[in-house]
Amino acid sequence: MEDRYSITEFISASKQSERKQGFFELETPRMLEVNLDGLVWSKAGSMIAYKGQIKFEREGMLEHGMGKFLKKAFTGEGSSLMKANGTGQLYLADQGKKITILSLNNESITVNGNDLLAFDPAINWDIKLMRKVSGMLSGGLFNIHLSGTGLIAITSHYEPLTLFAERGKPVFTDPNATVAWSGGLQPGFVTDVSLKTFLGRGSGESIQMKFDGDGFIVVQPFEEIYLSQQS
Repeated sequence: MEDRYSITEFISASKQSERKQGFFELETPRMLEVNLDGLVWSKAGSMIAYKGQIKFEREGMLEHGMGKFLKKAFTGEGSSLMKANGTGQLYLADQGKKITILSLNNESITVNGNDLLAFDPAINWDIKLMRKVSGMLSGGLFNIHLSGTGLIAITSHYEPLTLFAERGKPVFTDPNATVAWSGGLQPGFVTDVSLKTFLGRGSGESIQMKFDGDGFIVVQPFEEIYLSQQS
């Protein structure tokens, strides 16, 4: 019998790390450990395990104010938040997507609402509506603008790629493959008539995000199709 396939070897290779180096820690590339001593906000349904005394609660309808409640209702936004409060180790994941931890230092970033896994309660956030495309893409698009100082965790299908835009040298992306962009960028939207003709008027590729300014854009090698777009 080969020792490399033994249960002991499997446990040794996959067991939890006890580094506890910070608030957020990558237990694996697709699993986030939160060393909790207080509060953290995370994507609803992302908890896969925990140790310690932790209480979970969905965000209240008006917990973040009437303005954000109305935006969530308007967008039909499906990425509700979950509040975890207590002391212990919390493990989060989202459909096996790769997790990236970012430390904001009085900085800002905008993240696709479906790709935000967790964030420090010290971070300020707001929902940004993409009104111009709400009629083009079924279900529309919503994004979350995060700013301040603290940790956030975002997800992507497979390895993300960061592109850089310059004023006068824009970057164009597929909305369903766009994960995040630097806070100073304001995306526009363009419709490619030739692609519409070639691929059919319902094709997502006919609508592109345009980033014209100084900043970065994070994309993934995957087009994320939301349930509202499939119906």
